[in-house]
Amino acid sequence: MGVRKILIADDEDRMRRLVGDFLKKDGAVVIEAVDGIQALERFNDNPDIDLVVLDVMMPGYDGWTVCREIRRLSRVPIIMLTARGQESDELFGFDLGADEYISKPFSLKILSARVNALLRRVEDDDKDVKEFDGLEIDTKGRRVYIDGTKVEMSPKEFELLLYITENAGRALSRDQILNAVWDYDYYGDARTVDTHIKKLRLKLGPKSDLIQTVRGLGYRFEVKK
Repeated sequence: MGVRKILIADDEDRMRRLVGDFLKKDGAVVIEAVDGIQALERFNDNPDIDLVVLDVMMPGYDGWTVCREIRRLSRVPIIMLTARGQESDELFGFDLGADEYISKPFSLKILSARVNALLRRVEDDDKDVKEFDGLEIDTKGRRVYIDGTKVEMSPKEFELLLYITENAGRALSRDQILNAVWDYDYYGDARTVDTHIKKLRLKLGPKSDLIQTVRGLGYRFEVKK
């Protein structure tokens, strides 16, 4: 397991230092946030964060709000910390997408073990990654990277990209794409495909030429040899 970047958000300075120093001993790079607002800023400024440790009770935005907002953008592992050990709180946290829930006070060794377990799980999931000349598609995490940089995509854009890459080398008609991505119940215009392909190419940037236009038919995803 390589070096991991971990965001710790807690309004208690002592808690951030204790947790941060302990995780640094395992070789992690630690980013700190003093409240919920700063937590989201730090997360948005560091797209390569591998795991988030969130205190529930924080000023600005509480941990629930931060968890909900992060889940709108990412499947990065989230561990919630709280001084309240109520079952209803834990269930609420899991409903929002938290992966682990630890009540204060807690053992730093236990926290570290859970952090490492989550990171190992993500590492195993990352094995389901398709790579095409610098374009990486994480099929389980539904994430896309270009030369290591994450590219945000809508669900439909991701499904479209996944479909054409799964059929790399094949010329796909617009109707085929419509049926596969928008399903057989979709009664749309072929221009829907053209519009989404255009958006997809813009987001792929330097890799946009991987999607080739097949005149009079549709599109083909092809990696140059």
